Amino acid sequence: MADSGVEETGGSGGLALLGLVPGAPSCPHGPALLFVKTSQGKEEGRRFYACSACRDRKDCNFFQWEDEKVSETRLAAREEYNRNRQPFFTHRQNVERYKDFVLLPLSKRRFCQECQQLLLPAEWGKHSEHQFLCDISTAQLKSPSQLLYPLENKKTNAQYLFADRSCQFLLDLIIDLGFRRVLSVGTPRLHEIIQSKASQEEDFRVRSLLLDIDFRYSQFYAEDEFCHYNMFNHHFFGGEAARETCRKFLCQDNGERVIMVTDPPFGGLVEALASSFKKLMAMWKETEKEGPNNQEMPMFWIFPYFFESRILEFFPSFSMMDYQVDYDNHALYKHGKTGRRQSPVRIFTNLTPNMIVLPVEEGYRFCALCQRYVSSGNQHCEICNSCTSKDGRRWKHCVLCKKCVKPSWFHCSNCHRCALPNHSCERTNAGCFVCGRAGHKRSACPSLSRAGTACQAGKKQRQKTQKRMKVGISKRSAVKRAVFSRKKIKNKKKKT
Repeated sequence: MADSGVEETGGSGGLALLGLVPGAPSCPHGPALLFVKTSQGKEEGRRFYACSACRDRKDCNFFQWEDEKVSETRLAAREEYNRNRQPFFTHRQNVERYKDFVLLPLSKRRFCQECQQLLLPAEWGKHSEHQFLCDISTAQLKSPSQLLYPLENKKTNAQYLFADRSCQFLLDLIIDLGFRRVLSVGTPRLHEIIQSKASQEEDFRVRSLLLDIDFRYSQFYAEDEFCHYNMFNHHFFGGEAARETCRKFLCQDNGERVIMVTDPPFGGLVEALASSFKKLMAMWKETEKEGPNNQEMPMFWIFPYFFESRILEFFPSFSMMDYQVDYDNHALYKHGKTGRRQSPVRIFTNLTPNMIVLPVEEGYRFCALCQRYVSSGNQHCEICNSCTSKDGRRWKHCVLCKKCVKPSWFHCSNCHRCALPNHSCERTNAGCFVCGRAGHKRSACPSLSRAGTACQAGKKQRQKTQKRMKVGISKRSAVKRAVFSRKKIKNKKKKT
């Protein structure tokens, strides 16, 4: 987001997210978020706005100081820029194009791989030099996640798509729990399997609404099946009409229960995501006519286990399930691997843990003491009175730390905690890796700037010295060549 990459404050210094504020300026991804630089938990420096979705300014270079006065000319230019970055076709136009496309014979159904667009015959000429797929079948149209190229920017889109195993498990679990409406936030593959079954099976009663930042899906779904949505700032690109579509879907007609399933980019800001999810929950609560006032919309948040503390910070009622979620197009997040190579992705939910039945055929078992299903390697610790493993391996209890730790960790007498055997003790309590002092991170270290200045001065001095040496060498070479040539001339004269 900012030049150095916007990060949440996790230690004594960094950048703090202040959130979405009324009247915030916008970039092509909707209203920007407000940030501030911090040191030891205190604000330090000017507040600024940055893109909510892109943490790398190469993807979106929007930046504005909070107190900056922007001229009318610059505002007009920004609005023009934002308009030019919007999709060429509207959602409604894409729906009409889809209707025309499905009426075409198979031989005339083409998909441009370069533009990621369904092509009508009149448009073939414009894409003649592009690579395209021919004979697009109805089955392909019902599985757009397999037709479209995944957007694999891990901090913005991160379309790591559920493997069939995980997708089918989630759908079966949703049905077994009695839910009939699924708000699919950033889960296109789950949405498409629900849509596909609904079109093929008459007795299939589950419905889904996909909220996703990838507008390409608007080519395949109607306006009541897909909303262009940014989960980092709760922005509906379709305006109030799209917001109303979501609100109507959340309204539980005839007692149909709703659950939200979300699979955000793992590099995204947890605080921003939590803020948007709470707004979706509030939208659901507005439509909820029955039940206690403190009831939350049921939710599955799919995220790596090492974000557990951050998720519980914003949703204390959530708990983490042991089920390992795997992905088709991710090299590491695969099911069936062992040790540290297992998928770290888990399901966080506000449902009662004993309601989540995990597949016994995959080694999961029910722990009567914890009253939940756990993985085969997750053994119950009598001291902690809990099945403590997070990564699928059997953890061991450290008496000194008074908790269970990873099997590869050992208690360090210098650090007074468990860590890897080859860890660096001297850096344990250091706030900064450059100077060792607490209160700031490496990127904000004053020593680094002084060292950088001194380094630059030294570098310039070395460059000058090397230049003088090169000049001296070239001069000496020229002198030698001149002397040598004069000697050759004299020798020739003597011979003649």
